[in-house]
Amino acid sequence: MGVHMFKQLFVGLVAALVVQAAVSESVGDAATLATLDQQTQTLKSSVLNLNRELFLLEEELLYPANTQVAVFVSMDVGEYFALDSVELKVDGKDVSNYLYTEREVSALHRGGVHQLYLGNLKAGEHEIVAIFTGKGPHQRDYRRGATLLFDKNIGSKFVELSISDKQQNMQPEFVVREWE
Repeated sequence: MGVHMFKQLFVGLVAALVVQAAVSESVGDAATLATLDQQTQTLKSSVLNLNRELFLLEEELLYPANTQVAVFVSMDVGEYFALDSVELKVDGKDVSNYLYTEREVSALHRGGVHQLYLGNLKAGEHEIVAIFTGKGPHQRDYRRGATLLFDKNIGSKFVELSISDKQQNMQPEFVVREWE
């Protein structure tokens, strides 16, 4: 709520300066107009800097580093599985459902990583369940799950949901693992 008030205050100040500029322009005083323009530019720069600082502060408050959990999706090859969506549950609660576009799947095939979830968890034992939906071998609908039990300590925790091809079974493999 405080961030919103600061933004409104600065928007109001900028509006007041614009009105003042319009009045000064009608009077025709060139020196006053140049000074006012300089002040407006300085204020605009200050507002942009403050907005950036407020965004960083908001991120820090919403996702403190000592409770932060981030879950990423990666994919290798994709010959035996065409990804459509991923559903993520943390401690039995749905926290993310993501439907992938062809372009996003293509980026994952080229080595990209997608941040599926960013949230907070208190220290202790937790369970992550990922449900992958797509087309499997022979273009059949495919829905598989993978689970990870982990201990969350103080500090950030990073988890990877990895989809890869298992050549010997000619099946996709779904792995949930912690990043060190």
